[in-house]
Formats: sequence, C-alpha cells, structure tokens
Amino acid sequence: MTNARHVVSNGVGGLDKQEIFKRVAQVEEQIGELYRELGGLKERIVALIEENTQLLMENQRLRELHDTKVTTGPERVPAKEEQTRPESLNKGVHHLVGLYDEGFHICNVHYGRLRTEGECLFCIAFLNKSTRED
Repeated sequence: MTNARHVVSNGVGGLDKQEIFKRVAQVEEQIGELYRELGGLKERIVALIEENTQLLMENQRLRELHDTKVTTGPERVPAKEEQTRPESLNKGVHHLVGLYDEGFHICNVHYGRLRTEGECLFCIAFLNKSTRED
C-alpha cells in the first residue's frame, strides 16, 4: 500500500516531475531542430524557384530570339553613327520595369531575386533615376 501512495504522490503513471521536465526539454529541442531544418529547406526552395524562374525566362527569350532569327534571317548590325542610344536605353528600362512588375529585384543589391517583402526602395530609386534620364 505504501508503493501505491508513492506512485500517486510522484505524479501520473510513475513519472516524477524531473523526468517530465527532462522529456519536455527534449521535445522542445527536437522541435527547435526541426524548425531550423524547415527554415533551411524553405530558403533552398526559394532559391530553386528563383533559379527556375530565371531559367524559364531565359529559355523564353532565347526561343523568341531563335524564332526571330529563323524567320528574318541574319540581322545587319548598324554602324556606330546609326545606333540610337536613347532608343536602346528606353528598351532596357522598359525591360527592367517588366522584370520588377513580375516580382524580381532590379537593383544592384538583390538583382534577379524574387521580391518577397513587397516593394524595394533600391529598385524604386533605380527606376526613378532611369526614367528621369530618358
């Protein structure tokens, strides 16, 4: 009868308080490790998505370039005096605006990465500077 009282006074099912706290601490540590591992996996997934999107865009651009060359033939390169710099700049800025609208950074700090935090002040400053120069 004294054994029964001892088990009841120490806790449920024969576990004493120290064992319960040790077990809770072990579970917390395991959860922490899983959380860190999950964070690493999440970062890797974001990197893979960015890489995949960049490759898809590059693939599309190359297909369009290939289709243009196949249908029109070789392209004549204009002489230096024939080249119009403002027009090419406008196309470049237009392309960068398109990338930004698709959710990519165009600033020199994070160029090509997906914008996951909303608007980027560096990108906006770059766009403002580029549009003022036109």
